[in-house]
Amino acid sequence: MKIKRFILSLILLLICSSSLFAIESKSVIGVVNFMTCLTDSKYGKNEQEQLENIKKQWSSLIEETEKELGDVSAKFEDQDYLDGLSPEAEEELKMKQGALNQDLAKYQNQLYQILNQANYFFIQKMSSNISKASESIAENKKLDLVLNKEACFYNNPKIDITELVIKQMDRNFDKETVKNDEAAKDESKIAADTKQAPRKNTK
Repeated sequence: MKIKRFILSLILLLICSSSLFAIESKSVIGVVNFMTCLTDSKYGKNEQEQLENIKKQWSSLIEETEKELGDVSAKFEDQDYLDGLSPEAEEELKMKQGALNQDLAKYQNQLYQILNQANYFFIQKMSSNISKASESIAENKKLDLVLNKEACFYNNPKIDITELVIKQMDRNFDKETVKNDEAAKDESKIAADTKQAPRKNTK
């Protein structure tokens, strides 16, 4: 009889301990959607805008080269035009076509490399920003662990702190922007004062 009571007490203790552990685990874990932070935060939007500007600049150069190459190639399809060219002029046109082909391939390759490198630094920078914001939220919410949602097969929506992290990221972004603006103003003022400073007379 005593053995049965002991076993029953042990089972109840294990059940209560498991329930308590589950409750405590949920209360100390937060989950962040990394991709949402990239797309919705001020940091992410600012970085994406810079990437788009780089892409537009190079795309414009590539389009101009493609257009020029298309114009040259069209001349080779116009037999009447070719008949009116001297051998030297035709050879020069061929050289121009070859140079444009090389330029186009070079620009496309450079754009690919630049975007790859920019994306790499973008992810690294955003990871740092998300980590910093997550740490602040974890301290405020007494969380022991913050996970990337992509690493979870499932999570209870109640432990999703993505919105809080994005708000913290935006606050950090605003502070950083103000700080950078003030630093830029100080540099401009120093430069202006340096130009206006009277020169010493030399005898």
